[in-house]
Amino acid sequence: MQLNVADFRTRARSALPRFVFDYLEGGAEDERCLRRNAHDLERLGLLPTVLRDTTQIDASQQVFGQHWAAPLGVAPVGLNGLMRPGGDILAARAAGAARLPFILSTASNSRLEEVRAATTGPCWMQLYVMQERKLAEQIVQRARQARFDALVLTIDVPVSGYRERDVRNGFALPFRPGPAMMWDMLAHPRWLARMARAGAPQFVNLAPAQGNASPQAQAALLSRAMDRSLAWDDLAWLRSIWNGPLLIKGVLHPDDARRAVSMGMDGIIVSNHGGRQLDAAPSTISMLPRIRDAVDGKAPVFIDGGFRRGSDIAKALACGAHGVFLGRPVAYGLAAGGEAGVGKVLALLCAELERTMTLVGAPRPGDFGRTHLCAQDPFSDRRGFDG
Repeated sequence: MQLNVADFRTRARSALPRFVFDYLEGGAEDERCLRRNAHDLERLGLLPTVLRDTTQIDASQQVFGQHWAAPLGVAPVGLNGLMRPGGDILAARAAGAARLPFILSTASNSRLEEVRAATTGPCWMQLYVMQERKLAEQIVQRARQARFDALVLTIDVPVSGYRERDVRNGFALPFRPGPAMMWDMLAHPRWLARMARAGAPQFVNLAPAQGNASPQAQAALLSRAMDRSLAWDDLAWLRSIWNGPLLIKGVLHPDDARRAVSMGMDGIIVSNHGGRQLDAAPSTISMLPRIRDAVDGKAPVFIDGGFRRGSDIAKALACGAHGVFLGRPVAYGLAAGGEAGVGKVLALLCAELERTMTLVGAPRPGDFGRTHLCAQDPFSDRRGFDG
């Protein structure tokens, strides 16, 4: 029985070979940033307001003219095909059925055209700009033709974080499993049978609409060999080839957020890449209030990183977020139960959020504010939370 995200994590851990679960679960270096995301969310409390009329709870949100059933969605996750063959399509379909947004990763294992066709919900395209910028231009052109609703430029990977779990497990491309990894795969026969039928996942969007990506390009994407010359002035280049909403993901510094909106970016995603890049980086929730203040209402601000409960999502709303994107929880559901598993995770979180809204006395997402936040430390003399 899966009653919460933690239950789906336990199921995913048993369903996946260790090297796959470690790829999903791991962070950079000592994984302190990974733990910081969870710790800082935990230390925030929610201060209820009582005697509010909560007979009508409406968690829906309007974003870029589109209706979301709740202020949450699916974050871009690379190599979903390792969790389940066709994982990107399965997750997108589940998000669409829940009327929630889905962001497709450049490192997906299903062609972007197929993923877009699989969902009726909001569908955004995440973009890495690799050393060969023509690849990025091709992806943007294809996303525009496939009618993706927004483009999300990830900006926090000038070099890959040092992910020691992957190094220890020997997980790299081209994929050459050693004896320990082979034994690990044989110990998970259901996963192995699915992989054998579908074939090893490929980074199919690095190739043209027809054809295969080169092994060199795939290895470069897994190792995050990005264009390190990409700078603020290059946003004009990206805007020239994309005419829809353009967001940047990976913002932690208020000055960067302020500069982004001054240059016409349509949205900000506060992210530390799930603790997978700079291990010394702060948690996303700790920086959210300062970034929201820096943006000053000029663009919507979203967040990811460590969210596991509907009450966590409520804390982000109280800090000023317009919505929360979820990566690992969705991947747990995908590994545990495919499309149905993703749907159950999203339904659980929506139900938890609505219950929290009722208990806090905030019948709509916009009713949350910083007065609903408090420190969990019982010995703290802080009366609220100011970021």
